[in-house]
Amino acid sequence: MSSTIAEQQRRLHGELAFIEDPQERLAIIVERVRHLPALPADDRTDAHRVSGCVSAVWLRAELRDGRLHLRHDADSTLVKGLVALIVDAVQDATPDDAATTDITLIEDLGLHHNLSPTRRNGLAAVRARIRQLAIAAA
Repeated sequence: MSSTIAEQQRRLHGELAFIEDPQERLAIIVERVRHLPALPADDRTDAHRVSGCVSAVWLRAELRDGRLHLRHDADSTLVKGLVALIVDAVQDATPDDAATTDITLIEDLGLHHNLSPTRRNGLAAVRARIRQLAIAAA
């Protein structure tokens, strides 16, 4: 049985919260995505680009067996890592859960204190886009 977004956020928080230094947390988050495959070129289009991000971020969603499956990419490794953290919290959730649950993992881990206002705004845009995609998939 798939877990809820709240459960996923608690699990991910537990995996990273033991690292006391937020800069080290960011380094681990970046390292986690270094070997992820890039989104195919035909998915890196304006239709899939998240508006509101200074760095280019692309986000795709599809419904599989009633669950939201997300793929993403970004032109910045740091942004890709942060987006991956958000996506990991939402991956395989029901569209209703994804549309109604606040994704607060970045804040819960204290990472937002180490991000510029433009990066924080971009991540808010990613969360809003996920919510839009979930509503569309429902």
